[in-house]
Amino acid sequence: MLLHKSIVSASLAVAVLPVALFSACQNKTAETETAATTTAAPAADSTGSKYLAQPLIKDIYTADPSAHVFNGKIYIYPSHDIETEMPENDNGDHFAMRDYHILSMDSIGGKVTDHGVALDTKDIPWAGRQLWAPDAAYKNGTYYLYFPLKDKQDVFRIGVATSKSPTGPFKAQPQPMAGSLSIDPAVFTDTDGKTYMYMGGIWGGQLQRWRTGQYDASNPKMQEPGPKETALGPKMARLTDDMLRLAEPVKEVQILGQDGKPFLSGDNTHRFFEGGWLHKYNGKYYFSYSTGDTHLLVYATGTSPYGPFTYQGVIMNPVEGWTTHHSIVEVGGKWYIFYHDTQLSGKTWLRNVKVTELKRTPDGRIETINP
Repeated sequence: MLLHKSIVSASLAVAVLPVALFSACQNKTAETETAATTTAAPAADSTGSKYLAQPLIKDIYTADPSAHVFNGKIYIYPSHDIETEMPENDNGDHFAMRDYHILSMDSIGGKVTDHGVALDTKDIPWAGRQLWAPDAAYKNGTYYLYFPLKDKQDVFRIGVATSKSPTGPFKAQPQPMAGSLSIDPAVFTDTDGKTYMYMGGIWGGQLQRWRTGQYDASNPKMQEPGPKETALGPKMARLTDDMLRLAEPVKEVQILGQDGKPFLSGDNTHRFFEGGWLHKYNGKYYFSYSTGDTHLLVYATGTSPYGPFTYQGVIMNPVEGWTTHHSIVEVGGKWYIFYHDTQLSGKTWLRNVKVTELKRTPDGRIETINP
């Protein structure tokens, strides 16, 4: 889940102007289908703006799509954006999502089914506010939905809910996962069966408040390390076999430049901001993430799920809208990236999910996408 900043970096001349605003969508509980648009060629909307791909679903707003293939079918676990008329701020209070809808599709370019509300804040015992970007996993006949949520003290924790169906409904555990923190859980199961969770986001994601290992409410909400200090990295830990707990203390993931040195906090075209995702290709681990206020999706590679990861390049240039968040999944022998922009609304807090093919060079490098 990414935040809004009222003044976008002037260096991003490639940013697209917002399209005409659409009316807010209504919450949806019934299961419906909508036709997905293929991503073969850019398509123009009514304003003439061109997009590489079209929204997968248009009758609700969705963002931060975590995509998985379960039993040969594609399931997408996004945030559900809603209009609350809250003023925008850098703490992200206008991202006031209250529930999750799960989407599914039989194939890329096929019909998309919205399965309705799978989990609601009112059904989470420890809930405060703001259900941000989730992820999901499957093991031993059970589906697990991992979600960031502020507790009653307004501190982001990671919760987990379970279901026997990939579309829910999901039942939340009575407490957040002990030792969890911040936002954007991303869960990766390796070929040896071990599962890891990555988490973290600075600014409104509160990662900077955990610099000492304990939550520091006195740390100003936007205070990263100084520009000449080492940038904060995402956190990660292996999960227990029952997928409900962290099996070890959280560790910081190192992201290094090609010179082998960690990025500095002031290097905001390379340093981690939020939205981490891990996938494996030809035996190599690819950790991808958002740079936040420079609006890039970038990636780094390593030889272990624990890292360190060495920066390789840009996956996707800035989308329309301030935020950017993605997932990468293999479907039918091809790789795809799921992401979002603001084509339908022009508002940074009302987004729509999309998908396009992810292409690589013969040596495994990811080709940069212009969305």
